[in-house]
Amino acid sequence: MRLAVVLACFVVSGLAEKPRPCMSPPLLTGEFSVYSQDERIGFLGKYLYDALGQRVRLFEMGKFENRTFTADVLLHFREAALYEIDDTKRTCKKSPLKADFHPLRIPKNASLLGQAVVGSSSAPGQGLLVNTWAGDLPDQSGQYMSVITEFGCIPVTTNYKTKEYGWVGTNYFNNVIGITNPDLLEPPAFCADAVMDVEAERRDYLSLLEKKN
Repeated sequence: MRLAVVLACFVVSGLAEKPRPCMSPPLLTGEFSVYSQDERIGFLGKYLYDALGQRVRLFEMGKFENRTFTADVLLHFREAALYEIDDTKRTCKKSPLKADFHPLRIPKNASLLGQAVVGSSSAPGQGLLVNTWAGDLPDQSGQYMSVITEFGCIPVTTNYKTKEYGWVGTNYFNNVIGITNPDLLEPPAFCADAVMDVEAERRDYLSLLEKKN
């Protein structure tokens, strides 16, 4: 009997592998919150993430630079276009998008800081097994630290260190694998007449928020 227990423990320990960098599911829908260390950024929103088509739709409300805002934007990276959408007024503005698409993933050169259970490990279903990773941003502009689930590679939190705002953190919750409404990843019909101003300054998402102020 003792030999059987020892062998069973040996097999389990042999199957346990060190966490490895991973890629999140290519289609995700969920909610998120964003905050900055200096408290200049703080908002809640919903997102649709399509890594296959390189599209992201964001619905948000919150505070930026001590002013409140609401936003509905579609980031279409293959078109290098940023759509600002207002369903109420049925207006659409199309601007150049300067950011590159970065899939939700843990890079291969990331460093594993540790593994932990969020909640309780005293019984099945009472906790969530997560891994914490850290590393340098691809453009060497700062550092990041990400917490992601061991099973499924679902993002939990991501923190980026920036020069302007200090640490900027994103919490993901109510995540669903798949796109609950694919139509939201296409520009609305009233965007058909939107013409990109090719002479406009190429923008990223933070520049959009700055303009709203």
